[in-house]
Amino acid sequence: MHIRVINPNTTASMTRKIGAAAERIAAPGTRISATNPASGPVSIESHFDEAISAVGVIDEVRRGERDGIDAYIVACFGDPGLLAARELTRAPVIGIAEAAFHMATLVSTRFSIVTTLGRTGIIAEHLLANYGFAHHCRRVRAAEIPVLDLEDDGEAAMLRLVDECKRARDADNIGAIVLGCGGMADLTAQISDAVGLPVIEGVTASVKLAEALVGLGLGTSKHGDLAFPRPKTFTGRFDYLSQ
Repeated sequence: MHIRVINPNTTASMTRKIGAAAERIAAPGTRISATNPASGPVSIESHFDEAISAVGVIDEVRRGERDGIDAYIVACFGDPGLLAARELTRAPVIGIAEAAFHMATLVSTRFSIVTTLGRTGIIAEHLLANYGFAHHCRRVRAAEIPVLDLEDDGEAAMLRLVDECKRARDADNIGAIVLGCGGMADLTAQISDAVGLPVIEGVTASVKLAEALVGLGLGTSKHGDLAFPRPKTFTGRFDYLSQ
């Protein structure tokens, strides 16, 4: 089984970290390859960033189809381009936010999200509502850490995340915490040890869900809105998408 983990931003160090976290959790016989687009934002912290990065996600899935990939993971907590990516393949495509929400509800009845910035917390609230998990989430909390601080100032970022997770534990009446950024893929064990609650992070959760779906022989339905896009002409810089 070959799982392609797509980091939708262009920061290669984060891609390597995400890939390493996925490899550590993968079952024997599962191959992980981590990629990122050549063009796009260095971090994703807004609706604008997500819109631009979605094109990169689509390009990576198109490349993956040529490589015979068995499942894809969109490793940004905003799940940018997720449904468009699903249209392009029969393989499972999993967004890390949706995966983390599912996993959290299997080990607790209520969870809180601890994410990077307040504005991305609002995006997480939109996803909770769209995916049907809003009633499971007690609160979305922001540690007010720019995404790239997870790469450039990891120790300080870790301390702020642990502090915010402890506040969630003590104030939110929850059973679990969801980490709201793909750049936190390597932090679950440390934070769980410090906080004493189950901590769910979407990259690793997505790997196990992808393995399960492939093992069950389940792929993306091609009936309804996730059918392959109708062939058409694209113009300008998107001419390469013409069919």
